[in-house]
Amino acid sequence: MRRPQRPYPAAGYTEPAPVRGNLPAELTAFVGRDEELAELEPLLRESRLVTVVGGAGIGKTRFATRVAALVEKRYCDGVWIAELSTVHDPGLLEHTLVGALGLTDHTGRPPRTVLLEHCAGRRLLLVIDGFEHLADDCAGLVREMLRRAPGLQVLAAGRRPLRVDGELAFPLPPMTDGDAMELFTRRAASVRPGFTPEGADLETSRELCRRLDGIPLALELAAGRLRALSTEQVLHRLDDRFRLLTGGSPSALPRHQTLRTAIGWSHELCAPEQRLLWARLSVFAGQFDLEAVEYVCSGPGLPADSVLDVLDELLSQSVVLREDSAVGSRYRLLESVREYGAEWLRATGDTERLRRRHRDWYLGLATWCELDWFGPRQAEAAARIDCELPNLRRAMECSMESPDEVHLAQYLAGTLWFYWVGCGRLSEGRHWLDHVLEEESPYDHARLKALWVLGYVAVLQGDAVGAVSALHECREEGELAGDASAVAYAVHRTGCLSIVTDDPARAQELLREALGRYREIGELNSNVLMAQVELGMAVAFLGDLDGAAEICEEVREICQDHGERWAMAYALYVLAYGALHAGLSGRARRMLGEALSIAHAFHDLLGTALSLELLALVTVTEGDAAEAAVLQGAADRIWPSVGLPLFGSVHYGRPRARCEELARTELGDARYESQRRSGRRLDAKAAVARALAARTGGGTTDGGPAEGEPPREGPPGGGDGGGGETRRPAASRTTGRGGPELG
Repeated sequence: MRRPQRPYPAAGYTEPAPVRGNLPAELTAFVGRDEELAELEPLLRESRLVTVVGGAGIGKTRFATRVAALVEKRYCDGVWIAELSTVHDPGLLEHTLVGALGLTDHTGRPPRTVLLEHCAGRRLLLVIDGFEHLADDCAGLVREMLRRAPGLQVLAAGRRPLRVDGELAFPLPPMTDGDAMELFTRRAASVRPGFTPEGADLETSRELCRRLDGIPLALELAAGRLRALSTEQVLHRLDDRFRLLTGGSPSALPRHQTLRTAIGWSHELCAPEQRLLWARLSVFAGQFDLEAVEYVCSGPGLPADSVLDVLDELLSQSVVLREDSAVGSRYRLLESVREYGAEWLRATGDTERLRRRHRDWYLGLATWCELDWFGPRQAEAAARIDCELPNLRRAMECSMESPDEVHLAQYLAGTLWFYWVGCGRLSEGRHWLDHVLEEESPYDHARLKALWVLGYVAVLQGDAVGAVSALHECREEGELAGDASAVAYAVHRTGCLSIVTDDPARAQELLREALGRYREIGELNSNVLMAQVELGMAVAFLGDLDGAAEICEEVREICQDHGERWAMAYALYVLAYGALHAGLSGRARRMLGEALSIAHAFHDLLGTALSLELLALVTVTEGDAAEAAVLQGAADRIWPSVGLPLFGSVHYGRPRARCEELARTELGDARYESQRRSGRRLDAKAAVARALAARTGGGTTDGGPAEGEPPREGPPGGGDGGGGETRRPAASRTTGRGGPELG
């Protein structure tokens, strides 16, 4: 008997809002540029590549961002901005674009392939900002992306065109007199409330705007000075500097020098400690926080307890900008301002010392976050590393410049294992691990750690050859060096490789050995817990589900004691596997719902896909074959970004095979394939929201807005999709324990 259809939306389900881009919110009002906006907007209809070109400080970034926001509704797959000014290594260009587009990819595929495949069937606008120093590499990538992705448009902003066929260059002129005056007045009012120039003050302000050639950054720097000076004083001091540079004729000053003059004049007006902090801040890449500034920049001439006050002065003068982030207030320098500070730092001969202090701070930060990963601050550690990635990259680059410091780059790349593995950054992690291990260095703890982390990443990417090579080298050299920790990790990850390559007996042997070694050295962290989880999975695959449950219950208790979430998600997966085998689908659903929530929060696509696969089997055993097929389709969409589906493993693949068998029998081939195609239209966020909605009472729901997708049918009467101890319908084939046949 066919079940009645449940009208959409079902109780407890809200379709998640699609992620349509990453444009930053405007912190200050956008001023003027009406004519330029009106001219550029239609160009985006004529050309797939438009580049806003202009000198430093002319407002290219703000203008391009404003244009993108105005046309956002044209792009069903969103508007995305990629900031490249902090990227020095051309090898990181593609990784940066992958991150900017919000992509997570665990595979060993080149990031260029990931970009091309993602953009190929989508309509989106990509804004590329600050590319000049990578112009040739960026041009080649943009050319290929445009050729391979017909729905892609690119809006670039830089000091020169990309010089790609079909590009339309849009020179951004200085602001008109009226716009410049409005910008100056607004920014001045932010430092001097109530500022409304009148009479002589009005004419002085207009002259100031003319002298600054309508360059927005120069205007903002001048406005920032009105906290302490009158407009007459600002103009007089600026005029003196112009006359000094031009022999008495301000009009002779080339426009491209105006900004530099304005920055230099602002620099001259700074107190000595302000100039010193400005110069030292230039070692940061992108954003930074107060703690980092106090450590890196304090020292001779700038006591640590004065840093905050000096930083506040630079903020008030628009030299430093404040921005909000996921981890609190942060600061940054505009690139032109940073470059000026870097020149002064070089002039003082202090650049190398500051770069090493910067490197040391971020070594410490990574160490703290690795420790925090095993505890209740796991999510905070992940968010912190995400914000600090440009600075961490710069720290590794700094260490790679000297043969004597390569071990520090190896330490940093290895210490970030939890970010590479747990937060969806395997591809970039592989890039850095390969890079830091290319250089010859002693087999100390740092190199050995980088080796086992490389082996771990390779296992997860499906690169068995790379994994075996790195792990064998780590174990062999670790034994020679007497590094018991490195040997334990090498044995552990070799066991991990055995389980995903369908040798659970060998996996059990190696994982028990690794756990014994961990106990001997007193090691307890997320890696050790994952070794227990993997042992539990191997034991389950060998048929001892009670033994697997005992192992993973212990893991769950330890995780609860320490506030650990990431490893617990995998323990819950194994426990759900056993519960489903015992016919306790409600218990399995609750566990998988929690596991899925955790994995998705950490951008862990492997955990997300595994949970969806097992949830599909739970769903079909509860009598809803149509929804099970949808969930399988949702997992299908994720696997290409993880690697070989279910590792190509017979053992991991059994739940999927059993689910498909039951669903095809119930639905027939045509309807099963139709529902599975519906699932493939769901992105990870929508798929997770849909799967979790089944726990909220009243069953699960349909994908709703996905075009052509049928409404989801509810579970049969008496089913407890919300988490009771639901037993599988009697019509499904079972094991002697009452659950679906898994092994």
